[in-house]
Amino acid sequence: MAQLLVRGIEVDLVTRLKVRAARKGHSAEEEHRQILRAALFGESRISLADALAGMPEVGEDEDFERPADLGREPAL
Repeated sequence: MAQLLVRGIEVDLVTRLKVRAARKGHSAEEEHRQILRAALFGESRISLADALAGMPEVGEDEDFERPADLGREPAL
């Protein structure tokens, strides 16, 4: 297998890569491979678990509550 060395990457980018990899339970190197595959081969499918894990933790539960359905008279 070939190797790829990428220089000049911002520290914040590397940190985010490592955090993303850790959330998925694999190495930053494997995460890098997966990102490259997806970008170059169009692998856009993502599992529900990965999608949920990638969501930011913002807001309170109350922010996402649905208003009570007050009902309405049907139009006949």
